[in-house]
Amino acid sequence: MRQDDLYINKIDWISILIYATLVCIGWFNIYAAVYDEQAAKSIFDFSINSGKQLVWIGTAVLLITIIMVADYRLFENLSLVFYGIFVFFLLITPFFGKEINGQRAWFELGSFRLQPAEFAKFATALALAKFMERPSFDLSQTKYQLQAVAIIMIPVALIMLQPDTGSAMVYSAFFIMMYREGMPQRYYVLALTLIAVSLLALGIENNLYLVIAIAAVVLLIILLGKKSISRIISLSLIGVLAIGYVYSLEYVVSKLPQHQQNRIMVLFDPDLDPLGVGWNVTQSKIAIGSGGFLGKGYLEGTQTKFDFVPEQHTDFIFCTLGEEFGWTGSFVVIILFCALLIRLIFLAERQKTRFSRVYGYCVVSILLFHFMINIAMTIGLFPVVGIPLPFFSYGGSSLWSFTILLFIFIKLDSHRIQLLGRMN
Repeated sequence: MRQDDLYINKIDWISILIYATLVCIGWFNIYAAVYDEQAAKSIFDFSINSGKQLVWIGTAVLLITIIMVADYRLFENLSLVFYGIFVFFLLITPFFGKEINGQRAWFELGSFRLQPAEFAKFATALALAKFMERPSFDLSQTKYQLQAVAIIMIPVALIMLQPDTGSAMVYSAFFIMMYREGMPQRYYVLALTLIAVSLLALGIENNLYLVIAIAAVVLLIILLGKKSISRIISLSLIGVLAIGYVYSLEYVVSKLPQHQQNRIMVLFDPDLDPLGVGWNVTQSKIAIGSGGFLGKGYLEGTQTKFDFVPEQHTDFIFCTLGEEFGWTGSFVVIILFCALLIRLIFLAERQKTRFSRVYGYCVVSILLFHFMINIAMTIGLFPVVGIPLPFFSYGGSSLWSFTILLFIFIKLDSHRIQLLGRMN
């Protein structure tokens, strides 16, 4: 058997099939989101979003071809170069980017816009994989933890200058990969505790109740546990820090831009401003709920037809699916995403090198974060932060970046035996 035939046989066609299915379903839903019954245009019409998305899909196929025919060693050898290039683009974006909705996050090329923050995700994943493949690397050591976090935080800091909180938030997904690679569990316990305290602090109108609860829990642990001076001092200090965090969080939130404060408040009280800040989420939930079990039928969604949900072809594309295909259609798409994530975890675990495994888990982490946050956002379980649904939402930057991210890993997986040979 020729080496080319062996390479073709090693390509994971299951992941490619799921990817193609999600892209096609997304394309049809983009058409549904912009469909106008009175001036119906073909799905292939380049003057509407579905036609434009078809162009992005075609160019994504071209990108896939380039990635799959390229030398697999290119991605490892040039990983730091890719990272440096996109850090540079992020650096100049606030100065030369196109301002849209108060953010300078896009470069405008004629009628097309490209968002460097989207592409920086795969570059950061490659840089982390290259950094962490070193034999001496050990995430249980503080110096390596700080170095890995620095690789993540450099693009985050530059994205916040645009400012684009949603895109910056996505980079926290890399900590899922770091957990798999040995980051101590205590950091994740602390992070989950802070998230829980934050939700309570923002959700409870009077923080005095939360402060009393924290003090009571600390006192109870002291009374029921071993009564040593050092333990009492440590627990008391933790209680003081927790109470201080509650009040400092309130101060930080008060300093956020008003629209971000409103989005957080609407999360806890959807009826706070149903005709203003809460409009998107309220209408999104109405659209999804009105779809029932089987949906209203393709191109028959009333919420969709009459433009009740803003940004329905991008961030809120999932509610189009829910309205027109109901619970059944939503369930099928969620199953497809879950199947892709499970498949990618399987592929990551079978890698022969740490570089490929780390990169694979970066892909899983980013896709999982986008998938969970986008759907949670459309059903009112998370503030609206402008995060697209992978392979589904309209937009060239989104589709291109997710395609590159995924297919670099599929390429590495298809050459896992050769990668092992290089290491020996």
